Amino acid sequence: MKIWLTILLLIISNVFMTFAWYGNLKLQEMKISTDWPLYLIILFSWGIALIEYCFMIPANRIGSQITGGPFSLVQLKVIQEVISITVFSIIITFMFKGESIHWNHIAAFFCLIMAVFFVFYK
Repeated sequence: MKIWLTILLLIISNVFMTFAWYGNLKLQEMKISTDWPLYLIILFSWGIALIEYCFMIPANRIGSQITGGPFSLVQLKVIQEVISITVFSIIITFMFKGESIHWNHIAAFFCLIMAVFFVFYK
């Protein structure tokens, strides 16, 4: 159960992280934040990042062997990175029409999947 809860929380966390990091670009593209000063954009992104942390911290605490979870820190980090790049790719593909996935991106994803395999390999 801790495995799936950790993964679910990491997915939710990374959705918010992606919006915190790149959502301001979409707001700019939509002409919503064109006149916003940089400090306001930063504060807006921090607000979203706060929500991200509300999912990331519990995911790390539930998932880490240090607190009784099933994953070593290295395993937890590699899982998080794979989830992060997957969520990022899905979101930017739908949010930013000029962005698309190419063969080299798929090759990189394959390498990340192999990283997960090797980090769990005994």
